Amino acid sequence: MSALVLGHKNPDTDSIVAALSATNLYRGRGIDVQAAAQGTPAPETAFVLERFKLTAPEVVTSVAGKDVYLVDYSDLAQAPDDFKEAKLLGIIDHHKLGDVTSDSPVECFIMPVGCSNTVIKMLHDYYGVQIDPALAGAMLCAILSDTVLFKSPTCTEQDKKAAEDLAKIAGVTDLQALGMEMFKAKSNLAGATPRDLIFRDFKDFDMSGHKVGIGQLELVSLELVTPELKAQLKDELSKVKGEGRDSALLVLTDIMEEGSELLMCSDSADKVAAALNTTVSDKMWLPGVMSRKKQVVPFLEKAFKA
Repeated sequence: MSALVLGHKNPDTDSIVAALSATNLYRGRGIDVQAAAQGTPAPETAFVLERFKLTAPEVVTSVAGKDVYLVDYSDLAQAPDDFKEAKLLGIIDHHKLGDVTSDSPVECFIMPVGCSNTVIKMLHDYYGVQIDPALAGAMLCAILSDTVLFKSPTCTEQDKKAAEDLAKIAGVTDLQALGMEMFKAKSNLAGATPRDLIFRDFKDFDMSGHKVGIGQLELVSLELVTPELKAQLKDELSKVKGEGRDSALLVLTDIMEEGSELLMCSDSADKVAAALNTTVSDKMWLPGVMSRKKQVVPFLEKAFKA
């Protein structure tokens, strides 16, 4: 039985594409794997897959008794609920090391770069595995997405080099134009419920025994979020918090303005606001905040430890 290459819950573009690109990497090394995902593609990811004529990974919600490689995460909260009944074989990621464990040695590649697909591109080079143009285009899109067109503070020179190399393989000459096409697709709110939008890119974290859920919605302009929609998002956040969380947050990121507005429902509202250098109010603007991974999560984890 093939091992699964599996991204995190509520998958974003990096998670979906990493499952495909890591599958290509492992197969190129003679390892029997198949790509999997814990959900269907969000609008941006669907655009990327259609643009490069790729098929989305199979959706898998149970991994009990299976061999698994993780991509783009190593936190139990982002894994299938029965993950402890699976056998972990490896991890490729660009986040902090999480709380997954294994009963035998694992192959682990975690690097402080802006995108998991940057790590996977470097591993393709290291192992001498080829990348076809379609996959290269999708990997490029994942990097553009995760680094917000290289504007994110998580972006590194390795990300830019990987993107440049992948663009050449894919035959993409205008990275900015491709990135804006992606972000327009990501900004499509039509037909989505408030809950859909909150969970489009949502992750739960265990912060010193407190369950904190953080969603991020990246838009070309926050003017797309009408006052009515914002009120609905706040109401839905209250329900999300009520599902066993101390806090439910939504980071509304304006890509062009390079900042974010924070929506939250929390038992620790003052603590959360102070950690993010703001105060509780009807509009909590976080100038320069583009990255949940680097500019939100670490500060909240520190605050909840205090």
